[in-house]
This record gives sequence, structure tokens and C-alpha cells, in this order.
Amino acid sequence: MTGASGASSVTGPLPKWQLALAVAAPVALGFGYMYYKNGKPNRDKPKKSTKENGVPAGDKQISIDIDYPPTKVTSEPETPLEKAQKYKNEGNELFKAGKFDEAIAQYNNAIEVCPVENKEALATFYQNRAAAYEQLKKYSAVKADCTKAIELNPGYTKALFRRARAFEYCNELQSALADITTVCSLENRSTSLTTMMTDRILKQIYEQNAMKYLANKKLVMPNNYFIKTYITAFPKDPVFSMLRETDYSNISSGFAKVLECVKEQKYDDVIPLCTEEINKSEPDTEPDKMKLLLLRATFYLLLGEHDAAIKDLGTIIDSDTVSKSVKTNALIKRGSLFMKLENPDKSFGDFEKAVEIDPECCDIYHHRGQMNLLMEKVEEAREDFGKAFKLNPSFEMAYIQKFYADYRYGVAKQDHELISDVMRNFEEVFEKFPNCSESYSIYAQMLSEMDQCQKADAYFAKAIEKEPNNALSYLHRGLFQLQWNGNVEKAIEYINKALEVDDKCQYGYETLASIEAQRGNFTEAIKLFNKASEVGRTPMELACNMVNTAKDQETVEDRLGDVTQNFQTVS
Repeated sequence: MTGASGASSVTGPLPKWQLALAVAAPVALGFGYMYYKNGKPNRDKPKKSTKENGVPAGDKQISIDIDYPPTKVTSEPETPLEKAQKYKNEGNELFKAGKFDEAIAQYNNAIEVCPVENKEALATFYQNRAAAYEQLKKYSAVKADCTKAIELNPGYTKALFRRARAFEYCNELQSALADITTVCSLENRSTSLTTMMTDRILKQIYEQNAMKYLANKKLVMPNNYFIKTYITAFPKDPVFSMLRETDYSNISSGFAKVLECVKEQKYDDVIPLCTEEINKSEPDTEPDKMKLLLLRATFYLLLGEHDAAIKDLGTIIDSDTVSKSVKTNALIKRGSLFMKLENPDKSFGDFEKAVEIDPECCDIYHHRGQMNLLMEKVEEAREDFGKAFKLNPSFEMAYIQKFYADYRYGVAKQDHELISDVMRNFEEVFEKFPNCSESYSIYAQMLSEMDQCQKADAYFAKAIEKEPNNALSYLHRGLFQLQWNGNVEKAIEYINKALEVDDKCQYGYETLASIEAQRGNFTEAIKLFNKASEVGRTPMELACNMVNTAKDQETVEDRLGDVTQNFQTVS
């Protein structure tokens, strides 16, 4: 955890670019969203990009510098600098005409005659020559010239950006990330271009290192509260429903032992006990094996053992003798897992198969509604949550999320009457499910979006009051403090409380780390990002990326020193 002292002060709301690394924990989908969020696909992600001039398509061309610093050039150059500017201008015209070799020759002349004390002009000449080399795909020369330009002018963002692209093309990804992070730091903002490039580089770094990272990663089971909440999200689960029973005389003693283990919240023992029972060859274990496989797959999924989960779920789905309820549940869970793994087509395919098998199962529509909201398919989500609640009127989360989907639809369509109806209907939600903290958190989120911040904060507080053991409620309120009035100290207080309640709360560590990075405490930020990755149960893409980003921000500080601070004051 982190304290509130020992850092540079942060006053006022943090700019959006500074919060870009923060893991927003949207309350709208609550538990379900937090479980699936790291697998949310980017529907706008470009297809396999081709490279133009050796640079990923989609990156705009970085321009050459026309006249920097401004210098009047006469027909008869009288000074070496004016003569250099003339060569540069001739090079620029040749560059625009696509005559890159000839442009390089003129930039060579400019560099040769320019006095060494004119550092900014020299930096421009090197940067322009690098632009020509880039067009010729001579990336070693690009890197060399950009490096020289940066040595002459450490705040030269155009040269940093160009060198970052050259590093990326040469697969020197950490160096590319350091340069693009420096650009963002110097400019005190992120543009669509820098954001797109940063995301792309981070993705490549993750893909190169994820397998090695995961091979050495000790997976951690979520905390007990999380698992209990997960269980309630499947009211028709054929195994979870057995937890409400007391008489297990009709099943094997081994299966009964596993169920008692779940009841007693000894979750770390579930997988080995299931495996032991599945491997037995006694006749009385055969009828229970598919349910045991389903339970083991479920806990593999919770643990983050995705391959093992898919294998067990596939065995169930491919069976011709398994019961309808077991196969349907397996399809729901595999479909949800496919969404985490960024395969929405397979995800929705499994949900469709589940509907064909058991169209009256409310769990299908509830979890598909979650997937539709993640994909921002609000109309489909409204329909799914409505079906789930109609099939099971006591299903509180389907009821709450139906209203939230209505709200999102009203916002999208600017239907103020529908929005007003939803806000009124939440009074019915509070009456029907008075102890559900998530309903208060969702209502608070909607209030905050309508700028009713004081009232929103009161409902975030009610969420904590209803379920003080729910770490996400504290995290939501902490993030709201940042969004509302930029109260960093209060945000840290609530996030630390979330970590007291749940020391496995990955999102808490990530958010604190982001705050510390923006406060200038990069060493502390790295520690927190590493802690987040230790307790994570996903492929850790986000955590890995954040560690790299924090490290590169620390590199930026070391590299630029006071230059960064001075540049940030320029509007």
C-alpha cells in the first residue's frame, strides 16, 4: 500500500492523459465487468496492418521542419547559418518531390556548413535528413540522425517520435516505448497518434514476453468474497445449486466432500479434490464425473488456468451423454472465457448453442447481456437482461443490469424520459433488493454522469455500508474522488481500504500505481504494478504493460531531468 506523503503535491483534477494508465473500475457492470474486463476486445482494432515505407499503416507522416529557427535567406548568403538554411530549404523541396537521395545530399551540405554553436538549427537538419532516410527504409541511419538531433535539442519531440518509429520497425520495442513515453511527457498530453503507437508497442511487448512471464507466474485464486459473488451470478448452475442441499446420499462420498469444501470456502482445495475424484475408477463415481469436470473447469477459470478450463469444458460440450443443464452451463462459461481471450465470434457462438439447448435458462441471457455491454451492444444487452429477469424474477443482478442497460440506451438515444424512468425505477430496486451494494454503486455512477456528485458520493457510501467486505465498493468511491474533485489523498485512502479488505485486489494496486506514477514516485509505482501482476488472474496484459510504462517513465525522468519539467510549462 501507499501513503499520502513523500510525493510532489497534486492539486486539482488530474488531466485525462495523466489518468490514462489508471484502471478505471466501472461500477456499471460491477463484479461481472471486473471479471471480464481484461479480455474486452477492441472492436475498432485495425486488421493486420501493412507497413508503408517500413512504418505501420495508420501512422501519419511526420513532417520535415521547414524553417527552424526562422532565418531570412538572401540571394547571396552572407553567413554560414544562412548558407546552411539555403541548403536545407533546397533539401526540403527535393524531399517534397520524392527525390530523397538528392534531399539527403542537401541536408549533408547544411550540416557541414552550419556553425556548431547553432544547435537547434543543426538538430533540425539532422531530423530532416532522418526523415529522408526513413523514406528509403534506412532505419539505422534514421536512429543515428534522430539521436544526434536529440543530443543537440533534448526536447525535440519530432525527432523522438521518428526515432521511436525506427526502433519499432527494428523490433527494439523497449527503446521505442521509452521514446514515445518521453514525447507524451514533454508535450504534457497524449494525441491520438501517440496513443495509438503506445498501445501498439505495448501490445507487441506483451506478446513477446507474456509466455515467459506466465510460465514463472504463480496463479492466485480470487478472494472468498469474489468467489461467493461469482457463484450467485449462476442461479441455474447444476453444481452450485447443489450447495443449497444438505442430503448428499445420492452422490459419491468424494463428490460430497468436494461440495462441503466449497461450502466451507476452502477454495484452494477444490481443484485437487475434483481431480482425485475424477481419476477414480469406482462405479459410483461415474454418474458424477461430468459435474465434477464442470466444477473443476469453473475453478480453473477462476484461477486463470484458461487452457485447462477450456479442455474440461470442451470434454463436457462434446459429450453425447451429458445432461442438458451441465452442457448449457459449460457453454456459458466457455463463451464468457472466449470473450476474455478476445474471441467474440466464438463467445457468441457458444451462447447461441446454449440457447438452442435450453432457451429457458436465465443464466444464458444474463451472461450474454454482460458480453453485449462489453461490446457496447446496448439494445441487445437490454433484451438479454430483460429475458433473464423474466425467466427468474428473483435474479437481482439481471434486474439491476436491465435498468442500467435501459439507462445506457437512453443516454445513447438522448431519451430523457427513459432516463428519468430508470432513475425512478431504482427506488423499486432498493426496496426489492435492499442489501445489494451493487445497486447503490450503479445508481451512484449514473448520478455522477448527471453531475449530481454530492448525491452520488452518498450512494457510493451506502454501497460500502451495505457490504463492507466488498473491496470494489471502496475502489469505486476512491476513483470517484479523482473524477469529482481531484482529491488524490481521499482517493488513496479509499483504495488503501479496498486493499485492507482484499489484499488480492489487482485493480486497487494498479490504480494506486498509476497515481504514484503521476505524483513522480516511479519506484513506488513499479512496486505496485508488480504487486498487481502477482495477484492477477488474467494473462496479465494490463499489468505487464503498466510495469513497462512505469519503468519507461522513470527512464524519461532520468534521461531528460529538468528539460521535462521546463517543457511542461510551455502551452
